[in-house]
Amino acid sequence: MKKTVAIDPLFPDPALLSKTAKIIQNGGLVAFPTDTCYGLAVNPFDPEAVARLFETKGRLSCKPIILLVSGREMLKDLIRNPTPIAKTLMAQFWPGPLTLIFEKSSRVPDQLSAADKTIGIRYPKAEVPIGLILKTGFPLTATSANRSGQPTAASAAEIETALGNALDLILDAGPCERLPSALVDTTVSPAKILRKGNISRGCSKFCVSKPKLIDSAF
Repeated sequence: MKKTVAIDPLFPDPALLSKTAKIIQNGGLVAFPTDTCYGLAVNPFDPEAVARLFETKGRLSCKPIILLVSGREMLKDLIRNPTPIAKTLMAQFWPGPLTLIFEKSSRVPDQLSAADKTIGIRYPKAEVPIGLILKTGFPLTATSANRSGQPTAASAAEIETALGNALDLILDAGPCERLPSALVDTTVSPAKILRKGNISRGCSKFCVSKPKLIDSAF
């Protein structure tokens, strides 16, 4: 398979999704389009694959990696004690460009959370990540497809230039926006907006807005 392969973001080829899922299941590292920016996917429960992700991005191990899920039903194995505000935000803004921080379950590796007790999770509104999650059978890592500290990639060509030699596959869905998702910590009361996104204004009526930059995460 070529390293960069075109994919229709609205009607992705099931065969291509299956081939990509197999790469991820076997420890591979894939760049893929979402409803925000391009991301990097590995199996979050494969320590070697996650370590490879950190190395490829040049990301410090003290910085967490968030997860993408294909629906709220996947949360039961990943989080504990979801708060009422978390349930409200999920009901109003999922699927969509909103990442929520939850108390993590024991199933979530410390490697993903920088040994913290929380984990960021998002349910995207995009066919490619949903299809890949359904094909692999597990959540996917979701961190932007760029070197840490560098601008977020807006195209497959930019990803190939920056990271191409380190990736197993790049799914090219054309130009992608650079704006990441909003990020809200639901483990505190009141909830806090940690990063503004294109739906943070809608979230603000539920939260204390104290945005700060969170490097290279959806």
